[in-house]
Amino acid sequence: MLMLLGVVALASFLPISGRPAEIFAALANGAIALLFFLHGARLSRDTVIAGLSHWRLHLIILLATYALFPVLALVLDYGLVSMLTPTLASGILFLAILPSTVQSSIAFTSIAGGNVPAAVCAASGSNILGIFITPLLAGLLFASRGVGFSGSVLITIVTQLLLPFVLGQVLQPWIGGFVRRHRFVLGFVDRGSILMVVYLAFSEAVTGGLWRQFSATALLTMVFVDAALLALVLLITTYGSRRLGFSKEDEITIVFCGSKKSLATGVPMATVIFAGQNIGAIVLPLMLFHQIQLMTCAILAQRYARRLKALAASKEEDPTEDWPEIEPGAQEASSRAK
Repeated sequence: MLMLLGVVALASFLPISGRPAEIFAALANGAIALLFFLHGARLSRDTVIAGLSHWRLHLIILLATYALFPVLALVLDYGLVSMLTPTLASGILFLAILPSTVQSSIAFTSIAGGNVPAAVCAASGSNILGIFITPLLAGLLFASRGVGFSGSVLITIVTQLLLPFVLGQVLQPWIGGFVRRHRFVLGFVDRGSILMVVYLAFSEAVTGGLWRQFSATALLTMVFVDAALLALVLLITTYGSRRLGFSKEDEITIVFCGSKKSLATGVPMATVIFAGQNIGAIVLPLMLFHQIQLMTCAILAQRYARRLKALAASKEEDPTEDWPEIEPGAQEASSRAK
C-alpha cells in the first residue's frame, strides 16, 4: 500500500514520457507476462481437479464477481452520476467487471480457516475466465462511452495474460515445485509488475493534467461508492451463502473470493481496453478499492479465525458437545431397564 502511494507520488512529480516511457512499457508488459506464467506454474493439477468438483461454490463466486458487482455498480453509478466525472464513473464500472484477486483471496481464506483448495481453483478460474468475460462486459457497458468490444482487444489480452499462464501450466510438472518453494519470487514479480504499470499509467495521466480534473466532492464520492460497493457485496455473499446451506469453510471462501477485484489483472486490461484514454483516472477507483478491500478483509479474516479458535477451545473444554443427543423417551426406557 505504501509502495503504491509512493509510485503515485513519484509519477505526480517525476512522470516518465517519450522514448523512455515506451521502453518502460515494454518492460512492464514483460513483467505482467512473467507474472501469469508463474501463476500457471504454481497451480498444481491436483488442486485444479479438487477445486473444480465443488461446482456450486464456484458458480456462486462467479455470479458475485461478474453479475452482482456490475449490477450494484450500475445502481450506485446511476444514483451518484451527477457527483462523479464521466472518467471516474467509468473507472467504477470497470473495476466491477474485473476478476477476483489470486494471492490475497487465497491468503485471507487460509487465515480465516476456509476451503483453501476451492479458493485456489476459484480465484485462478476467475482470472482465466476474466480474460474473456471482462472485455465482453466492457463492450456491453461502455458502448455508449466510446468503448466497444473488438477482436484485437481480446487477442492482446489473451496473448499477454492467457498464453503465459497456459505455458506455465504445461511446464508445471517440472518447475511447479521450484516456484512453490520460492514464493518470494512470485510476490516480487506480482508487486513489481503492478508498480511498473501504475507508474506508467499515472505518468501519462499526470502529463495530461490528472489532478486538475477532479473536485474534492468527486473524489470523496468515489471513496464512498467504493466502500459501499464492497460492503454490499460482503453482506450479500455472507448471508447468501448461509441461506444456500454452505458450510462455514465454504462461506469463508465465497466471501473472500467473491468480494475481491484484481489490481494485477485490471491495470494491464485497462491499458488495452481504454487505449488512448485517461488510463490513470480510470484505474484510480480500482486502486482505491484495492486498498479498502485489503484492509477490510484483513479484519474479517482475523474475526473468522478468532471464532474458529473459540469454537475449537469450547469443544475441548466440553467433549460431550459432540455426543449424540438422547431422546427423552429413550432415556426413560433406559432407566426402566436398569
